[in-house]
Amino acid sequence: MAPDDTIHLAPQTGCGLRLGRGDTLRVISPTGEQVADVTAFVAADVREWLSSGRTIDYAGCLYVKVGTTLYSNRSTPLLTVTADTAGRHDFLLSPCSAEMFRRLYRIEGHHPSCFENLATSLAPMGIAADAIPTTLNLFMVVTPDPVTGRIDIEPPSSRPGDFVDLRAEVDLVVGVTACSAELTNNGTLKPIDVEIHRTHA
Repeated sequence: MAPDDTIHLAPQTGCGLRLGRGDTLRVISPTGEQVADVTAFVAADVREWLSSGRTIDYAGCLYVKVGTTLYSNRSTPLLTVTADTAGRHDFLLSPCSAEMFRRLYRIEGHHPSCFENLATSLAPMGIAADAIPTTLNLFMVVTPDPVTGRIDIEPPSSRPGDFVDLRAEVDLVVGVTACSAELTNNGTLKPIDVEIHRTHA
């Protein structure tokens, strides 16, 4: 079925959009090996947002897969994963930011970041930068060591054309990025495509 809306995210960019209850957001990695950060806020009250902690707690799993419900900080179901062709996604790391690039990579000049792209895209929808939580990291592969707890970031799980479908359980404001961190994306920054499949009464 053809999407109702499509958005092409060039490398290191992001967008803000609205989903109605029952709408499906499809996030596509057109060239493979590219992470997409996703966050969401309840449209009726943007003080309610996507919670990594509650989602992991209620699922009893670090990873997100078909059938996983994504919860808010108030334990409201926000999104459900209804399709997934890549198979590995998580909530383990926050969106890359200017501070992260300074602390971890010693980059002092401006570097595009998911946090900046989300803040810029969501500001017109009433979302303050300080409200942006840990994001759902689609296609990201972070592997914790079972003994030490240290983490390794591996190449993204997506092959060309892989996608994830997320069904909105309430009306939402959503942010999506094509992740800006070179290490996360196996050294090469690539685009992300977004489709919105809306319910029609």
